[in-house]
Amino acid sequence: MRVEGVDLPRDKRVVIGLTYILGIGKKTSEDILAATGIDPNIRVKDLTEQQQAELRSQIGNYTIEGDLRRSVLGAIKRLQEIGSYRGMRHKRLLPVRGQRTRTNARTRRGVKKTVPGRGRKRGASKK
Repeated sequence: MRVEGVDLPRDKRVVIGLTYILGIGKKTSEDILAATGIDPNIRVKDLTEQQQAELRSQIGNYTIEGDLRRSVLGAIKRLQEIGSYRGMRHKRLLPVRGQRTRTNARTRRGVKKTVPGRGRKRGASKK
């Protein structure tokens, strides 16, 4: 089954398969299935054409995939343009939500780069 340009895995349950779409998590997936009346435990490959059509129409009510990406990037660009603190953090690829950066910021900052002269003083003897 293909929804909004995303192929859903055929052998997974529908409630999990829908989470492969950007913008749909487990809770939203459960809400969609409850609204359409489809059993969450059924496999994606076992869906009928009518059930697939119901799912597609229900998913159309949510902002997902390309539209969601565009709106998120637009919000980040707006923050950068107005020069807000969060915008500057995005620009510098630093953590935005108050996390510490002295250690543990590898996700955004990348691999640790060793800086010479940070350890013991030059010329000092080892004891």
